[in-house]
Amino acid sequence: MGVLYPVLDLANLAMLLVLASALAALWLTPAMCLAACALAVLVFNFAFVPPRFTFSVALHQHALLLSTMLSVSWIVALLMARQRRLAEAERLLAQRARQLQDFGATLRDSDDPRLRAPDLQAALASLMGAPVALLLRDGTDAGTRLGKAGSDGWEGLGMSLRHSQAMGPGTGRHEDQPAWYLPMRGRQAALGAALLPLTNQPEPTPELRAHAQALCDQMGLALERAHATHAATTAREQAHAHALRNTLLAAISHDYRTPLATILGAASSLHDQADRLSAGQRQRLAATIIDEAGQLGRITDNTLQLARLDTPGLALHLDWESVEELVGTVLRRARQRQPDRAVKARLQAGLPLLRVDAVLLVQLLDNLVDNALKYGGESAPVEIAATLESSQIRLAVRDRGPGIAPAWRERVFDAFQRGDPGDNRAQPADAPARRGAGVGLAVCRTIARAHGGELRLRMRQRGGCSFECTLPVNPAQAGAPEALA
Repeated sequence: MGVLYPVLDLANLAMLLVLASALAALWLTPAMCLAACALAVLVFNFAFVPPRFTFSVALHQHALLLSTMLSVSWIVALLMARQRRLAEAERLLAQRARQLQDFGATLRDSDDPRLRAPDLQAALASLMGAPVALLLRDGTDAGTRLGKAGSDGWEGLGMSLRHSQAMGPGTGRHEDQPAWYLPMRGRQAALGAALLPLTNQPEPTPELRAHAQALCDQMGLALERAHATHAATTAREQAHAHALRNTLLAAISHDYRTPLATILGAASSLHDQADRLSAGQRQRLAATIIDEAGQLGRITDNTLQLARLDTPGLALHLDWESVEELVGTVLRRARQRQPDRAVKARLQAGLPLLRVDAVLLVQLLDNLVDNALKYGGESAPVEIAATLESSQIRLAVRDRGPGIAPAWRERVFDAFQRGDPGDNRAQPADAPARRGAGVGLAVCRTIARAHGGELRLRMRQRGGCSFECTLPVNPAQAGAPEALA
């Protein structure tokens, strides 16, 4: 202004003063800005308004100019201060909204929200500028405690949790407390509580408490959802186990009756008429007992294995196994049961070792071979094939039977399903009646999937079925023979 005084008049110089007051309002507090504006007007009057270097005013228009300058400067300062407060409030709201969104995403991505309790504790601590204590309900009287608090603090957290109510200044309950006790509310009840000290808050606002309560409620809802999901999963598992038990009992009562009656009849004949039977007749009766008892044993093993494999968290007994030895075991069992039937094996040379449960995989192949011998025709041979295809080993059991109707090609893998007895393509007309509880193929597919593989049915071009089990071969498995050698 001193430089421009010879060039500009008082009105134009006054505009520079108004501009300076607007710029000062960007950084100074409202009180400092108002005081600075008043001081600037006094200095302007002393330095530039005639008579200069005095505080007197020569003309009334100069007095109007000074009062207008002061009024405009104060109005600009107050408006700028108000805009700064609004901008700061908007920034704070956006920050809190982003915090709620991020914390909600963290809870959604977590299978167990209790593991995210330290994140809530850190968020509330940064909000309050002081350490925060949490109490989570876990089914015990004490609950899970995070952070440090006195005996009164833990008692207050327990009250807030039990009554699902906030306590502390501004809540209408226990206003004399130097902290907020905020419940983690779900839709039905509170599942935790948070202790927020107010020592570093000169004037705790309702907005701050509402934001902290929103964070706590997010955790409460997440805990309630996790509890409901766990309860639903437990109920489904119990219902599945109950249904499996009921189906098992139904299968036992229906499918065990025929072989048991046969065994009982043969054993009664041997017991009551042993003296009147020839050696050949006695041998045939004993063979019938052995055959039917073996069939009962296979039905029992399959049913119990299906129930065991459906157990959550089942750990398989994995070890490195040779495909040749597994197939050889199945061949020996099949030839012992039915020595008059032809069972062949065709294995690709140089197959790598498989890391599998040998008992389960032998049971899988044994069930497939047993089915092929029953339903694959009386004279056609059954073939077991093993080939290496890319990163998988394919184990196939093939027959030349009548095949399976399209409607049943997936349903045969369901537990306690044995096809439609009226479907001629599912079984030859002259074949013996079906035996078993219909769990063999269900067990086979469950075993394959437990090893990370899959079991599928493929119809052969010239008749018959090919049940093919594919098992993954990891790079470590491909080099296993050399490593073990």
